[in-house]
Amino acid sequence: MLNGRLYRAAFLPFVFALAIAAFSLTGRPSPLHTTLAPDAFEGQRAFSELTSLAAEFPNRRPGSRGDQALAGYVAGALRGLGGTAGGGFTVRTRHFTAQTIDGERALTTVIASRPGSTGARPIVILAHRDAPSAGARAELSATAALLELARVLAARETQRTIVLVSTSGGTGGDGGAADFAAFDHGPFDAAIVLGDLAGARQRKPLVVPFSDGYGSASVQLQRTVDDAIRQEGGSDPGAPSAIGQLAHLTFPLTVGEQGPLNAAGIPAVLVQVSGEHGPSSSDRVSETRLEGLGRSVLSAVDALDSGPDVPSAMQTGLLLAPKMIPAWALRLLVGTLLLPPLIVVADGLARARRRRLAVARWSLWTLLCATPFMAAALFAFLLGVVGIIGAAPGEPIAPDALSFGASSATTVVAVLLVLALAWLLWPMLVRRLGLSARPASDAAGVGMLLVLLALALVVWIANPVAALLLLPGVHLWLLIASPELRPRPLAAIALIAAGFLPLALLVAFYADQLGLGPGRLAWMAVLLVVGGHVGFPAALLWMLSLGCAAAAVMLALTVGSPPLGSGGENDDEITIRGPLSYAGPGSLGGTESALRR
Repeated sequence: MLNGRLYRAAFLPFVFALAIAAFSLTGRPSPLHTTLAPDAFEGQRAFSELTSLAAEFPNRRPGSRGDQALAGYVAGALRGLGGTAGGGFTVRTRHFTAQTIDGERALTTVIASRPGSTGARPIVILAHRDAPSAGARAELSATAALLELARVLAARETQRTIVLVSTSGGTGGDGGAADFAAFDHGPFDAAIVLGDLAGARQRKPLVVPFSDGYGSASVQLQRTVDDAIRQEGGSDPGAPSAIGQLAHLTFPLTVGEQGPLNAAGIPAVLVQVSGEHGPSSSDRVSETRLEGLGRSVLSAVDALDSGPDVPSAMQTGLLLAPKMIPAWALRLLVGTLLLPPLIVVADGLARARRRRLAVARWSLWTLLCATPFMAAALFAFLLGVVGIIGAAPGEPIAPDALSFGASSATTVVAVLLVLALAWLLWPMLVRRLGLSARPASDAAGVGMLLVLLALALVVWIANPVAALLLLPGVHLWLLIASPELRPRPLAAIALIAAGFLPLALLVAFYADQLGLGPGRLAWMAVLLVVGGHVGFPAALLWMLSLGCAAAAVMLALTVGSPPLGSGGENDDEITIRGPLSYAGPGSLGGTESALRR
């Protein structure tokens, strides 16, 4: 049914695309520098304020009394630096409601701005106040650093307007940062988000550029902050790995407040000693670390202040050591890798149509294989609507705030039970629609591949890197779709498992970066669906992809194709004489030698 020679020949465009991509490599932009010394940031004073704030405001869950009281303290401290006439800040507060780790809460954002000497785009420095557990001194170090930076910048003339933002909701939902990005008018040149700046444990990269949407902050902004940390902090901040970049381009997921800012078009990076994982409430703090990173941030602000505007476009290419692969080259490479299965399946569809096989019916059968997964996702969403799960934040929850207790475990098990029940009822649904519950035709494989390739093309158009998740499947499952090439069931199941390798790597990456075990990983997946971080179009594509995998499993368990003469769809009447039907001399009628007898 499927032509292997066409498959091999269709790889030729990929060779040319690889050569084009090799010539498309570009250099990284240089970081911005400053000649000002950042010694004005006093680590001892910032650490002393951190200690006093932790004692005065130990409980700071988002929207709580402690959080609101700390917001009042921050606003008062910023107002105490004087108004803009005296070189200080103009302070205002914004009150709103947003989803947090405790459901919908009333939150407060404190915004202080100090005008610069030019009309250049402003620089934003943002830090959240809230914490999921009492104490959490490492998380509170961002607020202490923000106040110390305010004291330094109030006494210094800057070319750009400096905007300091103290938010709440950073432990889950990023309500404060998202609200600021939506309602505070820009445009802004860049934003530096302060995270854990004093933690004793270091986890690279210290500069996190990822977005809640497609792409990340510009490379120049990343390199500027990296260089400042290297010069002032005395340590290598590290850099996102190639696998990490691909993972975030494939499935944008970040727990830092730079995520919603980047998604809103504000170039932003998170500076955090604990990297993307974030601090734990029990982490010890270091005055030396706070001073080093505080001065690094001040140096980066000075460099941005005196330099040209940072590119506002999101970085969607792949950074490899000193070179970058542009986004269009990635799209070209992935697109040419989709060509071989696309051409082979188109040829197989033409053959199936000549044999009058019901490909459309089996394509519908493949789509129906996604209904159990859709039922489970809908059940989880309804649990959130009726309030059993609770209102999940629209953005991911920080690992330290993501608890996996009895109620969350019960919810995960309930969703899995609904999935199992849906599969038990699935054969009845399929038969009611006049289809067979098990694949019984050569056309079943072609139908499955048609749906899978259509999904891959849609994903490639929307996000070419995300198509890498489907790429092994559309190649390896060609062997499963063809009855002549299909291996024994055990080997076929191994091929299906190999098709899930990119997805397994993606899940393993996020589990490692966020420190999630199997239980909390499953719970976060439920919350991402319930909270709407995975939108309806993306969720539909995920469910259809899983439906194709289920169809492939059923094909793998089907040994061969029905023999000719069994009454199946493969029983085509032979109407053309040729090498395949030739039966020797006399098969086309009597011969002269036979007639003599």
